[in-house]
Amino acid sequence: MDFNIDKKNNYTLISVTSEKLDTKIAPTLKSELVLISGNGEKNIIINLSKCRYCDSSGLSAILVANRLCKNAGGVFVLTGLQEPVERLINISQLDSVINITDSIPDAESLID
Repeated sequence: MDFNIDKKNNYTLISVTSEKLDTKIAPTLKSELVLISGNGEKNIIINLSKCRYCDSSGLSAILVANRLCKNAGGVFVLTGLQEPVERLINISQLDSVINITDSIPDAESLID
């Protein structure tokens, strides 16, 4: 598995363990996100601290997570961005739509 899912008290933490969030991982990640949301989870944190590359399918998975949380009245947070991935997020102007933090504790503070 290229990511770990850790159910916490009031959110689910997904840590991408691969260096690339691309077409190899994104479809599975999207499926998991839909399952997590379907199970009633409305707060999701995705940790990308090990991820050095993200393509359009990776961005799509991130947007799916954001939409699912928003539709459920919850909070989605992206954390641990490496510089190349952060640059892509900024170029895509997703930084204006998505909650982004430097660390998991910072991300947790955005979730009530």
